[in-house]
Amino acid sequence: MMDKQGVYTLLDQAHIPYEVYEHPPVYTIEDLDALDLPQTEQIVKNLFLRDDKKKNFYLVSVPGHRSVNLKALAERIPSRKLSFASEADLWERLWLEKGHVTPLGILNDEQKEVTVVFDRALRGRQIGIHPMENTATIFLACEDVLGLVEEHGNPIVLCDFS
Repeated sequence: MMDKQGVYTLLDQAHIPYEVYEHPPVYTIEDLDALDLPQTEQIVKNLFLRDDKKKNFYLVSVPGHRSVNLKALAERIPSRKLSFASEADLWERLWLEKGHVTPLGILNDEQKEVTVVFDRALRGRQIGIHPMENTATIFLACEDVLGLVEEHGNPIVLCDFS
């Protein structure tokens, strides 16, 4: 199981540059905004979703203050009707707890059954994500995160949310 220290080790071994900001636990974008971190406009919101048959799971990453219309997203990726997955599903597939969701959690998906969906607007940007725990935010290039996911073998969908 990949944990926060494992993320740092992986990034260091892959020579991926990143900045770390340790902070008290946060559970929402509003909690992060209250911390007065630098680069808050780069922080990403991550959602763990499932289809109505619980056959397909999606980890969705969008700019922090962007709202996500689940019906429209289901049409774009394409999927059956989407809803939020349970905490049990999140733990079973990614070994993450609610509030700790990160695209790097995909590295714990041994079955490679979760599809990673990135807002196309994140391409070419630095993004801020949790390193498996909501007690830190790391800033790194979106392409580096996409590369790690691709190397791991999970399906990736780039989607326009606007």
